[in-house]
Amino acid sequence: MKIVEIKILRGPNYWSVRRNKLIQMKLDLQEMEQRPSNTIEGFPERLEALLPSMQSHRCSEGVKGGFFLRVKEGTWMGHVIEHIALELQTLAGMNTGFGRTRGTGTQGEYYVVFSYMEEDAGVYAAKAAVKIVQALADNVAYDLEVDIQELREVREDTRLGPSTGSIVEEAAKRNIPYIRLNKSSLVQLGYGVHQKRIRATIASTTSNIAVDIACDKEETKNLLEAAEVPVPVGRIVRDEEELRNAIARIGYPMVLKPVDGNHGKGATTNITEWNHAVKALEAAQLYSRSVICERFITGYDFRLLVIAHKFVCAALRTPASVIGDGKNTIQYLIDEVNKDPRRGFGHEKVLTQIKIDGFTDKMLEDLGYTLESIPPAGEQVLLKPTANLSTGGTSTDVTDEVHPANIMMAERISKIIGLDICGIDIMAPDLKVPIGENGGAILEVNAAPGFRMHIDPSEGLPRNVAEPVVEMLFPKGTNGRIPIIAITGTNGKTTTTRLTAHICKAAGYKVGFTTSDGVYIQNQLMMTGDCTGPVSAQFVLKDPTVDFAVLECARGGILKSGLAFQHCDIAIVTNVSADHIGLGGIQSLDQMARVKAVLPETVFPHGFAILNADDDLVYGMRKGLDCNVAFFSMDENNPRIKKHCADGGMAAVYENGYVSLLKGTWKIRVLKVAEIPLTYGGKAVHNIMNTLPAVLATYLFRNIKIEDIKLALETFIPSAAQTPGRLNLFQFRHFQFLIDYAHNPAGLQLLCDFVSKLDGSPKVGIISGTGDRRDEDILELGKIAGKYFDEIIIRLDKDLRGRPANEIIHLLTNGINTTKSKDIPTDIIENEKEAIMHAFNNAKKGSLVTVMTDEVTAMLNMLKALKENEDQEVIG
Repeated sequence: MKIVEIKILRGPNYWSVRRNKLIQMKLDLQEMEQRPSNTIEGFPERLEALLPSMQSHRCSEGVKGGFFLRVKEGTWMGHVIEHIALELQTLAGMNTGFGRTRGTGTQGEYYVVFSYMEEDAGVYAAKAAVKIVQALADNVAYDLEVDIQELREVREDTRLGPSTGSIVEEAAKRNIPYIRLNKSSLVQLGYGVHQKRIRATIASTTSNIAVDIACDKEETKNLLEAAEVPVPVGRIVRDEEELRNAIARIGYPMVLKPVDGNHGKGATTNITEWNHAVKALEAAQLYSRSVICERFITGYDFRLLVIAHKFVCAALRTPASVIGDGKNTIQYLIDEVNKDPRRGFGHEKVLTQIKIDGFTDKMLEDLGYTLESIPPAGEQVLLKPTANLSTGGTSTDVTDEVHPANIMMAERISKIIGLDICGIDIMAPDLKVPIGENGGAILEVNAAPGFRMHIDPSEGLPRNVAEPVVEMLFPKGTNGRIPIIAITGTNGKTTTTRLTAHICKAAGYKVGFTTSDGVYIQNQLMMTGDCTGPVSAQFVLKDPTVDFAVLECARGGILKSGLAFQHCDIAIVTNVSADHIGLGGIQSLDQMARVKAVLPETVFPHGFAILNADDDLVYGMRKGLDCNVAFFSMDENNPRIKKHCADGGMAAVYENGYVSLLKGTWKIRVLKVAEIPLTYGGKAVHNIMNTLPAVLATYLFRNIKIEDIKLALETFIPSAAQTPGRLNLFQFRHFQFLIDYAHNPAGLQLLCDFVSKLDGSPKVGIISGTGDRRDEDILELGKIAGKYFDEIIIRLDKDLRGRPANEIIHLLTNGINTTKSKDIPTDIIENEKEAIMHAFNNAKKGSLVTVMTDEVTAMLNMLKALKENEDQEVIG
């Protein structure tokens, strides 16, 4: 078996709109295509012995053990690999269960699709599942535990920590979108101008100076002491002499900790003699030259959490420890504690397994113990210097026990330091009385406090501490979203996108939009190239100046990675025709329509899917949608339009020379087509088609008025600046050049329909075919060209996409010869620039040269330069 490719889908996709996180593995079974599971002796038994937990897989049988039944009856290895990849993740603490295995259209080749929680783990599971199946088929022993542990480690290395993850999950419940900005814990909540950021539990609203103060323990202590908040008596030391003086003043027991340490790093507690103090100073100075030396306060370790300067909860923290039984060694007791099913690897469970490290060895040494020592029955042996859950500590919720005076004090401390998300560490006998009365003290004030101890305490009530964070960032009634109009289809996407964005801009929005020629933020070109995929869409959604997104979403991006967003407000589907068939596993127009249908399926229930009522495949997308539907048509008498409007629906139509909106039985005439420059006085019929959904989509936003739409239509000029590569007409003294990005039969047909209405003779066509298209598609381009042009130049794209040049030329030539009604002079000039220059230098007076361009920007710049040179000659 051979893995051909693995794709990571991160958003709504061809396989599922709701299950966004999918691995798509293209797998060539090779000789295993002829060996289904029931033909390999012992395979079902070996599989069940290796992975007995797969008994829970129901598969299509719908009962427990259903998958094993399928294996015994006989199923293909792609299907088996799908299930194993899911089970591996589940065994590693990532419970996920969606899968599909489908043929690609090539014999023995399959798409194995399954869900993941962490994408690196999903990729690993895909590769491991193939190895496991091969081992089972070959009857070779396989160590499953190696894969499971590796998956656990991959999960811990890549997933969001429990604190960040809890905030993201709470935001998702509120329908607030998020984007992970790096591989660590930096996350954007919301889109565009409404976005907020978090890094762990520091938010974009968190004061930088407050974090700076909290990280400086000396400064924190000084501020609290000046505000009459109880803090331990202490001094700053930098060497042994200062340490000796501090001990003389403070006395034992004492604590040493770095001034700017965090999470207990470098801290040593309960120091009772000089040698211990010297070693503690060395440990602290690994993190900070300046070290706090303060009185060791006896009592229990409490953490109070304050968010938006309001007390939220409190926890009692206990360091990792074991209780002696007078019989067994410390190592044995640790092993027993780690058997607790609540303990797991990293953050996978409520508690973390206790690991032996240098801190453990040091603490045991101070007690005169080793791991082989047997402590007396009932003795608590502390194994870590701090009570962090990540090192095996435990937490108990004590929120309901906190005295009102301590609550007031905690809220006051958060304001003194200035932290909006604040963790306050207190050492005290308990929190049931004011700590000023029971000898307690504030040990630290923490920026970025961990949430795990509160959301998953070992004992007591879990607290949803992420909720007040999200409410602080996004008050009730807000969700951090900006309007999104998403546009797809075979032809017309880019022009529709540009016009839609232009209308929104005219209405006062700060628009970010993506197209096949670049990404624009407020009409400034930010990225060049084909920018119709999810990376470009995220570029717009991440921009903090954008308050309206218009996103062109092409087939390629949807198939490769899925969409960049979970939901949009409006989705437009312009049309579906034969292009890219045979690529990316899409073998038919119906399958292509399924790709395009992903967009309308992401529309919010209150939003609109805007569909072409003149296109059967697009019209069919209306079925099963959970949103409103509106249609557009070039014929107001289209029965589909008439029925829809009779039922109270909305539509945009071309009627009696107008672009008009239909609302039920009412008609709103927006503008005469003759007054819309984009349509070239109505000659460019396909641009009337492109105008209809743009007008309808923007009208559906209450803040965009008809007047805004009219003004935008009148000022949107088909030019190299506003519509690069789309009907760009250059008027030279004696001839004209028309540049267009038409690259498929439907697009060329629309272009030629327009050209036939323009003055100019002879009509010269510079045509090409895209190498990865079907033979019949390239042949059709030649046929269309042969009908409409008087002279033809065949050129080639820079990237032939795997097809020999002579094949493309042969197919185009055959197509031309099939339909030409007269002898058509045909030249072959492979380089696009040379082909255009040849046409320019040999253009007859009155001629119209139409260029199917591949390099839009370069060719436009070349023709601009030629035009400028001609204009200068005239002036000269």
